[in-house]
Amino acid sequence: MVLAKTTLFDSELQEAASFFKALGHPARLHILRYLSETKMCITGDISDELPLGRTTVNQHLAELKKAGLVKGHVSGKHTNYCLNPEKIKTLKLICDSFLNTLETDDLICGETS
Repeated sequence: MVLAKTTLFDSELQEAASFFKALGHPARLHILRYLSETKMCITGDISDELPLGRTTVNQHLAELKKAGLVKGHVSGKHTNYCLNPEKIKTLKLICDSFLNTLETDDLICGETS
């Protein structure tokens, strides 16, 4: 049986990596910000906000949904998207926790110029 290399790391780092992967494109960051500002919208509204086609926006929404950061609810022919508050809180905690482990106060680096 072949194991994914990610399983060699603790679950906290795996969860952080999945969130960071979902955040790894400016369009997804823009979508999250837009949903935060509007509280809820339909897919077409999001497409109007981005310089991308509807199919591409839907692919980015799928990545955000896969990470659990966004929820989608079908309403007729449209899907209403909103932030998942529980996952956003988890993301904030993970980011704070991870960044706090990156101590740089006493860091000594050689110049590489």
